[in-house]
Amino acid sequence: MTLPFEVFVGLRYLRAKRRTRTISLNTAISITGITLGVAALIGTLGIMTGFQEDLQAKILGTTSHIVIQARDQRPIAGAAGLIRRIERVPGVVAATPYLLRQILLTSKTGVQGIILRGIDPDREPMVTDVADNVTAGAMHALAASSTATSPSTSPSTSPARPAAGAAPRHAAPAPGIMLGKELAMRLGVFVGDRVNVVSPVGPMRAVGMTPKIRPFRVVGLFASGMYEYDASLAYAALNETQRFFGFGNTVTGIEVKTGDVLLADAVAARINAVLGAEYLARDWMELNRNLFSALRLEKTMMFLLLVLITLVASFNIVGTLTMIVNEKQREIAILKAMGATPQSIMRIFMLNGLVIGLTGTAVGIPLGYAFLYLIEHYWTFDQTIYYLSHISVHVKAIDVLLVSCSAVLISFAATLYPSWQAARLAPVSALRYAE
Repeated sequence: MTLPFEVFVGLRYLRAKRRTRTISLNTAISITGITLGVAALIGTLGIMTGFQEDLQAKILGTTSHIVIQARDQRPIAGAAGLIRRIERVPGVVAATPYLLRQILLTSKTGVQGIILRGIDPDREPMVTDVADNVTAGAMHALAASSTATSPSTSPSTSPARPAAGAAPRHAAPAPGIMLGKELAMRLGVFVGDRVNVVSPVGPMRAVGMTPKIRPFRVVGLFASGMYEYDASLAYAALNETQRFFGFGNTVTGIEVKTGDVLLADAVAARINAVLGAEYLARDWMELNRNLFSALRLEKTMMFLLLVLITLVASFNIVGTLTMIVNEKQREIAILKAMGATPQSIMRIFMLNGLVIGLTGTAVGIPLGYAFLYLIEHYWTFDQTIYYLSHISVHVKAIDVLLVSCSAVLISFAATLYPSWQAARLAPVSALRYAE
């Protein structure tokens, strides 16, 4: 099988003669530029995608796929009936109520303003991955300590004095609380220690409103990998938080887990249609819209900036082909005199640019993968400082395709002017003035 003469001639032009080594060097420089551009693009997109997915996994490890609240932000009554209606919606896996309040948490060595989240310890693992993030103690201890607490004990009253001759009562054990790892470090507490939960909103007395204070026992520590959560979030049993804050049987909202996290917005729309205008269901993407929008914008801008590397390499292609055209004027004139059309001459030099682009892309793709492999496996961090031990990477096939097509198209575009210049060369003038 014989090659078309355009392919045969084009490949010969990429190889330099002894007196034109500069052409061969420029060809190698052009290929190297395309290779580095493709490798840098694949490496950057892989790191950005991996970081975004790792951040998404950490957020969804602590929060649910969908959060439902009353539109007027009032506490929700009758949560059990709402949950039964929600779990009948297609796409919903499980739902559980929660209560959210801002409090002060004090210990012997520190004070922190945090968010206290009241949860159902039995249903929470069906909706979130909080139980998997526990590093010390256990989440089910929240339910055990809640059951052991006397339901008649009020946080703002003292136990009654035992009657004369009666056996002394034992004080009810403190309810359990689970703290983030960073929060526990700041307060200087560990599992088994006691902390005081202080609510600034308390009963009205003669001197004014007095805060509620109640001791809790630390029964577990968790590490989600998100500093904001680990430093400012604590969990307690739902019934204990309802009793402490005086919420009765009401809750702040309902958490929902879906079968497909990427379809949470569609499931949220169906829930809104079922529950009506009184409630509002928002998916995790809407709740974290600013964060993920910023990440997408950063990824796009990094892609556009790194494409400039490939554009710089394309100028080398223009220079290389222009030198080849000036060097090969005599050969081009002879080809035209033998019957080669201007289109054939253009195809010869376009082929040169495509070979440079395809070669650089073919070498750049595995080089980018090798760079990501080294980053992921050999670049480690101090997890106590950065909250991650290594950089997560993920290369999507669509990203590789986009980078490859961009590199080849830029290389092809760089051939248009030199190819047009070669095609319009007059054979008589070239032969007359050729050396």
